[in-house]
Amino acid sequence: MSPDEVRPVRAGRRTVEIHRPDKVLFPGGPGDGGGAAKEYTKADLVEYYRAVAPYLLPHLRGRPLMLERYPDGLAGPRFMQKNAPDHYPDWIERAEVAKEGGTVTHVVCGDTATLVYLADQASLTLHRWLSRTTAPDRPDRFVLDLDPPGDDFAPVREAAGWAGELLDRLGLPSAPMTTGSRGVHLVVPLNGRSDVEEVRAFARDLAGLLAAEHPDRLTTAVRKADRGDRLFLDTGRNAYAQTAVAPYTVRARPGAPVAVPITWDQLADPALDARRWTIADAVDQARTDPWAGVPARGRALGPARRRLDALLGAPG
Repeated sequence: MSPDEVRPVRAGRRTVEIHRPDKVLFPGGPGDGGGAAKEYTKADLVEYYRAVAPYLLPHLRGRPLMLERYPDGLAGPRFMQKNAPDHYPDWIERAEVAKEGGTVTHVVCGDTATLVYLADQASLTLHRWLSRTTAPDRPDRFVLDLDPPGDDFAPVREAAGWAGELLDRLGLPSAPMTTGSRGVHLVVPLNGRSDVEEVRAFARDLAGLLAAEHPDRLTTAVRKADRGDRLFLDTGRNAYAQTAVAPYTVRARPGAPVAVPITWDQLADPALDARRWTIADAVDQARTDPWAGVPARGRALGPARRRLDALLGAPG
């Protein structure tokens, strides 16, 4: 096959050209867990994103994206792309959002053709804003990132249980997602009426309370040297213009693991780890609709804030 081959792929109402489809993006060989990692090509990545589009797109529509690209595969350099290049097709949606000293024009992915085009650009991982282009300073998602000190998943399962129980007490349903790396994200749908600083402060105080309740197991220390063997409760993704990996996005690790929404029952399975699903089987998990029990409408943050303040002993 010629290295310059272009293969047309039908994606929704459009046909997208895939360049060098047989280019290896995920080399085979030793995997993260010591086993053998399967080799995957750009064509494999494109086919995965085309197949998972019905489940992934609802999590992307209307949100600015940051693209994690590996033009030469995992063995080559990585770069994080915020600005949408001028050469991207006109039919790809863009959104201009404010940044310090100016603006940034991000890609917004609302259809399968855009998803396939980004895969052709070797955008392995899609990092989404937690707010929408219509209200970039008012998140409708809150994410608590459970980052363990090593590859042992048991501390993640334990911390997720504590965090989920606390969020339930505060009246905020949460949905767990394996990150495809080492940990879990707990995603909380909000109604988008609180500004980013209110959400960020809530996340910080929630994590602080959890760490205070379990000081030997959890920490909010940003410096790794200060964490010891404790799991890090990372709330930094809730700041303005910060991003979190999108559900069903591929991670840039051997074997092409995927960040996958799961049920709380699945999280309790001792056999589970953060890289359980790959592009070979993540669509099967998506079809089970693991977040079916999560309310479609996000909750207001105000009542939860008052309940949290009461637990913290704050006035009011």
